[in-house]
Amino acid sequence: MHNFLDPAILFFVFGMVAGTLKSNLEIPAPISRFLSLYLLMALGLKGGFALAQSGMTREVLVSLGAAMGMAVVVPVLGYWCLRRFLSGFDAAAIAATYGSVSAVTFITAVQYLDTHGIAFGGHMAAAMALMESPAIVLAVVLANHVRRRAAAPLAVEAGAPAPLGRILHEALTDGAQLLLLGAMLIGVLTSESGEAAMKPFSVDLFKGMLAFFLLDMGLLAARNMGKLKGQSAWLLVYAIAGPLVHAGLALLLGMALGLSAGNVTLLMVLSASASYIAVPAVIRHAIPEANPSLYFGMSLGLTFPFNILVGIPLYASMATRFV
Repeated sequence: MHNFLDPAILFFVFGMVAGTLKSNLEIPAPISRFLSLYLLMALGLKGGFALAQSGMTREVLVSLGAAMGMAVVVPVLGYWCLRRFLSGFDAAAIAATYGSVSAVTFITAVQYLDTHGIAFGGHMAAAMALMESPAIVLAVVLANHVRRRAAAPLAVEAGAPAPLGRILHEALTDGAQLLLLGAMLIGVLTSESGEAAMKPFSVDLFKGMLAFFLLDMGLLAARNMGKLKGQSAWLLVYAIAGPLVHAGLALLLGMALGLSAGNVTLLMVLSASASYIAVPAVIRHAIPEANPSLYFGMSLGLTFPFNILVGIPLYASMATRFV
């Protein structure tokens, strides 16, 4: 219940209510883009400052390795499950969406841990960046496999799929991801002096900017739920149960590797989240045969609200209890 009394979360709920009521309230796209870039830049700086203080410890390396492992396990497991009731293209697209991560979910989780005094490593921002691309690569490989086996006529109608090299370039040079890594590098290089200079920007403004952005996300989530009408009930189940299973696997992995409760929480959040910006944009070109309303509607219309309202406090509670 305490999570719902957080102003940022309440603005998200308010946005969902306004969107459900079909209000004309909206955040202009350029402002929404600015807020997204601000949050990533601030997160990268804070992660860099923290990493400069801690150094490249064993837990940092183990955490990054665990993140990469989950970035492979989640899309493979997702494709194996989804292929039972979806086409290979839709299964690959959804698996990529859920195998990648939601930066806003991660940022909200970081704010939650800060509010509740749960320590975590700044390097987990780097873990988020590392988890962005493997699922895209796997999805492209799986889709090409489906094309070869089925010689899908839709692939001809939609045009030749984008080359793997171009897809990899788009995934690895995505502007948001580069900004996050660049800000983190700057944080590491400037250390304490940079932290003091940037505090008004990266700390004092952060909560308000997050609340404003979550208002926009609430509006978008409510307006995208309609895309799931008439879809298989199994998809709706996967949109909620899938993240829970992924978070459970991350919890077991974090416990086995001896990670701290805060880092396990963030590993769970990353594993349970689903991309609704970067990956859908790439997948739309890489797998044109897939239905965008499925992977976009599921991730933004169901999984994102679930994680923001229920998942984050649940994952933190489980991590602090069992780690």
